[in-house]
Amino acid sequence: MASLTEDEFHQAIRGFERESLHLEMRDSYGTEAELPQMARWAAGEPDDGEWLREYSSRVRADAATGKQRRRAHVVSEPLSDYHRWELSIAHYLVDAGDDLRWVPRRLVSSIAFPGNDFYLLDDRLVIFLHYAGNGTNVGYASSTDPDDEVVTP
Repeated sequence: MASLTEDEFHQAIRGFERESLHLEMRDSYGTEAELPQMARWAAGEPDDGEWLREYSSRVRADAATGKQRRRAHVVSEPLSDYHRWELSIAHYLVDAGDDLRWVPRRLVSSIAFPGNDFYLLDDRLVIFLHYAGNGTNVGYASSTDPDDEVVTP
């Protein structure tokens, strides 16, 4: 596996040709862009989705050329505050073209998942995301090793 810088990570996930599959397994994340938005949601303030405009535009452009973005969330129940907030903004992502799926953790107990969230790009490149305990990202690693690939239906 090779370590990636943040810029290399963003370049890779924007450069897929056909399909991007993203598996998320944590109950909360602490991204710089999301934390202020989640705080506003917790305070009962409305979210117009403006902060998602750049991402949504990229997703729409990809969808227009036939590229697919799929994201699966493995979630605990009851949902964490993070996932409740994320559900409140999911319509912006779905409207842009993201295919979002949620599965309760209790229903996947017998499925062996990797130890980290990951992206699988075009069935050839896996990018693992490494997080600290508080949900902040601490690094990325990429692999084209077939043993690291994830089988998709």
